[in-house]
Amino acid sequence: MDTQSLETLSEQVLIKLAEAPQGVQRLFHGRGRCFPGLEQITVDWLDGQILISLFKEPSAEALDKLNNEIIKWTIQTEWHTAKARSVLLQHRSREQSPTECLWGDFKEQQVVNEDGLFFQLDLGKNQNSGLFLDMRYGRRWVKENSRNKRVLNLFAYTCGFSVAAISGGADFVVNLDMAKSVLSRGRENHRLNQHDTNKVKFFAHDIFKSWGKIKKYGQYDLIVIDPPTFQRGSFALTKDYQKILRRLPELLTENGQVLACVNDPSIPAQFLIDGMREEAPCLEFQYRLDNPPEFMDIDIESGLKALIFKNTSTPN
Repeated sequence: MDTQSLETLSEQVLIKLAEAPQGVQRLFHGRGRCFPGLEQITVDWLDGQILISLFKEPSAEALDKLNNEIIKWTIQTEWHTAKARSVLLQHRSREQSPTECLWGDFKEQQVVNEDGLFFQLDLGKNQNSGLFLDMRYGRRWVKENSRNKRVLNLFAYTCGFSVAAISGGADFVVNLDMAKSVLSRGRENHRLNQHDTNKVKFFAHDIFKSWGKIKKYGQYDLIVIDPPTFQRGSFALTKDYQKILRRLPELLTENGQVLACVNDPSIPAQFLIDGMREEAPCLEFQYRLDNPPEFMDIDIESGLKALIFKNTSTPN
């Protein structure tokens, strides 16, 4: 992280701040490897709070230079245009990913607005805040394709897809995730959006031990699969994704759709296309969703892969 790269970081961030960003969005995406020397840093706008994430520990000298550069932002015209309230620095490579406040008023809990939907974020407690910003177009697609549908949301996390589905007019949503705490946050997200939670189920279960419960509420018109790359003792993407894909034909209605996702930079979209062809050949690949433009990546296969499939089988 040299002086030249820090100047590039400031230039890119200040350009975005001059546009007076609203809601939540990524201001700078070094992880896409388009900015040499800044591959391990991202900057997010969270409705007035700026969250800078470091994915690799820099030297003490480099960290000091970075902190000084960031503080310079606060005296720029662009800063006052954006009306930022705080700057947070999260050390993702350190144990428990601690977050420190470099400037302003740090709010650990914050409600943010994405495309008119509201989500509660937890900052400073967990590695992830509760909303993956690169999945914005995925949530938008679900909202636009859920009217009068029954939706299954696997690996639901804080239920962003469920919020999008109910907002889009879904009749019913089943959310499944092993962690009860994130599902509780998901329930709160629905309440933030004034949703009728009688239309939503929250199951804190291991997916591979819950097919009976899942089928009880099926069949589904839309299934979302957005798994982690690895979850100790329960899920490994390259080994276990196929076990889910082969279950899809019995869970889907005629013409039902699947949004299947992979967010491992080492695994290409073809992994899902080939896996679906082998395990559920009646599901035909339709198209891949674009990623938001601010998630610019030197290699499209390194970013989020969000693919749409459609059930082409006919009932007996």
